[in-house]
Amino acid sequence: MLETSARLLRLLSLLQARRDWTSTELATRLGVTTRTIRNDVERLRGLGYPVDARPGVAGGYRLGTAGALPPLLLDDEEAVAVAIGLRTAASGSIAGIEETSVRALAKLQQMLPPRLRRQVSAFQSYAMPMPSRGPQVDPDVLTVIASACRDHERLRFDYRAHSGAASRRSVEPYRLINDRRRWYLLAWDTDRGDWRTFRADRIEPRTPAGPRFTPRELPPDQEIAAQVARGIGEATWRYRARVIVHAPAAYVRGRLPIPVEVESLAEDQCAFEPGSDHPEMLALYLGMLDADFTIVDSPELVDALRKLTRRYQRAIDASQQAPS
Repeated sequence: MLETSARLLRLLSLLQARRDWTSTELATRLGVTTRTIRNDVERLRGLGYPVDARPGVAGGYRLGTAGALPPLLLDDEEAVAVAIGLRTAASGSIAGIEETSVRALAKLQQMLPPRLRRQVSAFQSYAMPMPSRGPQVDPDVLTVIASACRDHERLRFDYRAHSGAASRRSVEPYRLINDRRRWYLLAWDTDRGDWRTFRADRIEPRTPAGPRFTPRELPPDQEIAAQVARGIGEATWRYRARVIVHAPAAYVRGRLPIPVEVESLAEDQCAFEPGSDHPEMLALYLGMLDADFTIVDSPELVDALRKLTRRYQRAIDASQQAPS
């Protein structure tokens, strides 16, 4: 009986970890026959777990939805991760879940064993969250996007670009990415035939979802990060400029606050294309490079530099004339 109970818990944990399982996969994981899997599924159903059978030659199962949430099985690392995630969400960038996150965290902490509670308490004691100042995302929208990524279903949505232009998109969603309190979707745009990055707070999903798709081979993680960084810049920057810096590329990369492609032109010269919503802010960032630079084809940025130069010169003159 104890062996059967332990196996049922392991089976339930597998069904919670992934949407679809064939009976052969489950039998291999648990070291039993497919007949035993069928019997165990019936036992789970008898305990109130909605396990749906998938017809076909392969045969399979998935954990369905029910009127009440079944108990979740978490290992130690998962429990700590969920607790810390709830603590972060209480002051995060997802709208409307702050109070709910606190309630859920209180329930989870009550059930944590002392060794795990100490880990979570240490994080809470020494981590000071800052209130979110960026755009907030409807949690239902994030759930729809995440489910489409998981189930390889096309996503159809209305999208509002940074310029305010509206469009209707159909994409194959792959990854949700959080960067500096903003959520982004990396997807293959079927109409444009290329990878695109979308701000989640500007997405309005349309129903029903599109058909399922065969996943494409994703680029390596490093290339994905570079793609998202480029997409974020293109989506959020109103002003862009090409800047030639009279310093090595490695030096410039180390001075930039965000990942930007830097092109090496010579041993002591490189170029990159920064951007900002305000040319004055971009001028300030360039000043922090602590290196000489040349602006290429960006009159707004040149005007911003002139404006700052005159302001700094006035400050210098006034400081020199001030009584000591």
